Amino acid sequence: MQLSHNTLIVTGASRGIGAAIATLAGERGFSIAVNFSTGESEARAIVEKIISAGGSACAIHADVSREQDIVRLFETAERDLGPIKALVNNAAITGGFSRVDSVSAKTLTHVMAVNVAGAFLCAREAVRRMSTLRGGTGGAIVNISSRAARTGSAGEWVHYAASKGAIDSFTIGLAREVATEGIRVNAVAPGLIETGLHAANGAPDRLDRLAATIPMQRPGTPLEVAEAALWLLSPAASYTTGAILEVGGGR
Repeated sequence: MQLSHNTLIVTGASRGIGAAIATLAGERGFSIAVNFSTGESEARAIVEKIISAGGSACAIHADVSREQDIVRLFETAERDLGPIKALVNNAAITGGFSRVDSVSAKTLTHVMAVNVAGAFLCAREAVRRMSTLRGGTGGAIVNISSRAARTGSAGEWVHYAASKGAIDSFTIGLAREVATEGIRVNAVAPGLIETGLHAANGAPDRLDRLAATIPMQRPGTPLEVAEAALWLLSPAASYTTGAILEVGGGR
């Protein structure tokens, strides 16, 4: 799959890791559908940056916890940018800090709707368009998982970690299901990354507090995660599917 002029949808791309992936992918030649649920001004700023650099992009509002929004996202991206050749399932929420014995059903339902069902349905729409069995010409899907799937995040957000464990299983299963249909499916599992997520959940000191637990003694950057995602989308990863690439400094 050549990158130039292929349409890539990045969900949850208005900030953090998603923004870094969308921006880098635009620089590498993809036409980018910058999806957002909140952060419209940030999403449009990313689009303007890509376009000003000579690329092609558009911002599309869609809540990935809603099936009808997902369908509209894909239809709009395809209409405005061309056939979908790649998807990065990045949109996710943590649900906030909570022990298991305090988590509410409402929080748990919302986390799973965005993080798991949303990624599943976005991949469904991508496969319907990419699969050679359905007349497509192939493509690539990258799911953004988390090292929390392995560590469990006890005492903080086991609910979030469990949703990312589901993403790992989903990645492996879907990769094997569509391996003969021209579609590669992989995941990137970031560790502690310098984004606004920690402050947004009420722990602005979390990265400093946990840095010593990282063998490399520092958190990562969104760009480092983006580079991993772009490699998995690129022809350089042509024999890689069902992989979960850890980007966590050894943690």
